Amino acid sequence: MPPKRSHALVVTRNLPPLVGGMERLIWHIVEAIAGTHEVHVVGPEGSAKRLPEGVTASEVPLKPMPLFLLRAAWASLVSALRLRPTFVLAGSGLTAPIVWLAARLSGARAIVYLHGLDVETRHWLYRLLWRPLFRRFDLVIVNSHFTRDLALEAKVPAERIRIIHPGVELPEISKKAEARDAFRSHFGLGEAPLMLYVGRITPRKGLTKFVDDILPRVLNARPDAKLAVIGDEPHGALLKAAHGERSRAEEALANRKISSSVTFLGELAQNDPVLTEAYFSSEVMIFPVQDRPGDNEGFGMVAIEAAAHGLPTVAFAVGGVPDAVSEGISGKLIPSGDNDAFSDAVIGYLVKPNDLKSRPFAEKFSWTEFKIKLDRELKSI
Repeated sequence: MPPKRSHALVVTRNLPPLVGGMERLIWHIVEAIAGTHEVHVVGPEGSAKRLPEGVTASEVPLKPMPLFLLRAAWASLVSALRLRPTFVLAGSGLTAPIVWLAARLSGARAIVYLHGLDVETRHWLYRLLWRPLFRRFDLVIVNSHFTRDLALEAKVPAERIRIIHPGVELPEISKKAEARDAFRSHFGLGEAPLMLYVGRITPRKGLTKFVDDILPRVLNARPDAKLAVIGDEPHGALLKAAHGERSRAEEALANRKISSSVTFLGELAQNDPVLTEAYFSSEVMIFPVQDRPGDNEGFGMVAIEAAAHGLPTVAFAVGGVPDAVSEGISGKLIPSGDNDAFSDAVIGYLVKPNDLKSRPFAEKFSWTEFKIKLDRELKSI
């Protein structure tokens, strides 16, 4: 008879059915832990049926936020005292107080995975009550060197911090030609040079700035170029600044008289084949994230996803993005605010497409590598 496996408890707001990079990351964290532990998740309503096989869950309604936190706290405490887990893990800083308390009451280790905004946010109550608690965790995992520096500024002991970048699926490059033909035929793109934007449409992501300040210069050099936008304003996000951002982007396009050069495809699930086709069909990923104190990009998962498809990324070198783009290998890193250099880099890739040399860089971020690193750190405590 195989030995009985110990339990682990994961508490998070970020899991499918919510859509986004954090949600994919936490799902893979749960999957990785489930390989060595019996995992129970306290997560959002609707998440149970989307979890890896064998993982159990206590679902909590997302809204209103204060009630979510109270219900998640109760479910976590009950689960921790019942299961006596080896460790309790917070998927982000939001649920850190719940996890710390549940771990201390059940005799478990307390672990938190921090994203840039978890530490950088300027909300006064969060900074007063949440941020100081990170120093008391047994293990603090961060998604980039940028987030590590933020954690150090918050006085988290350096010896408790580990960097584990989010992972990526590695598609079959042999399907590139077929996928490219399907996507371009479906959307009537022909052989037009194609730029791709993937992500939420928020001020931080910089789409409006791009179409207003950079795209006109790109189109002046390549009038036949097109931009495909995959994503939309976030639904259920904690920050509300994104409201109306898509309309602002569309208004900028109309004012510049370049609306016909941009196609909005809306939000697509990570496993939607159209998303893979879009990556394979494009010449360059644009990632114009902005330098916004208190709201910086913690990593830059879409740049790794682009690299996995052999697609180079042009990005501003802000926040944790330099961890996600290898200069000259998987793309170009542009100094923040240098719109001319950004447009020149994009034009360069439209004129001379990349030769898939970004793929080896992406292989370092595979979910297999992610699991190995996570297992090693969990065993260390």
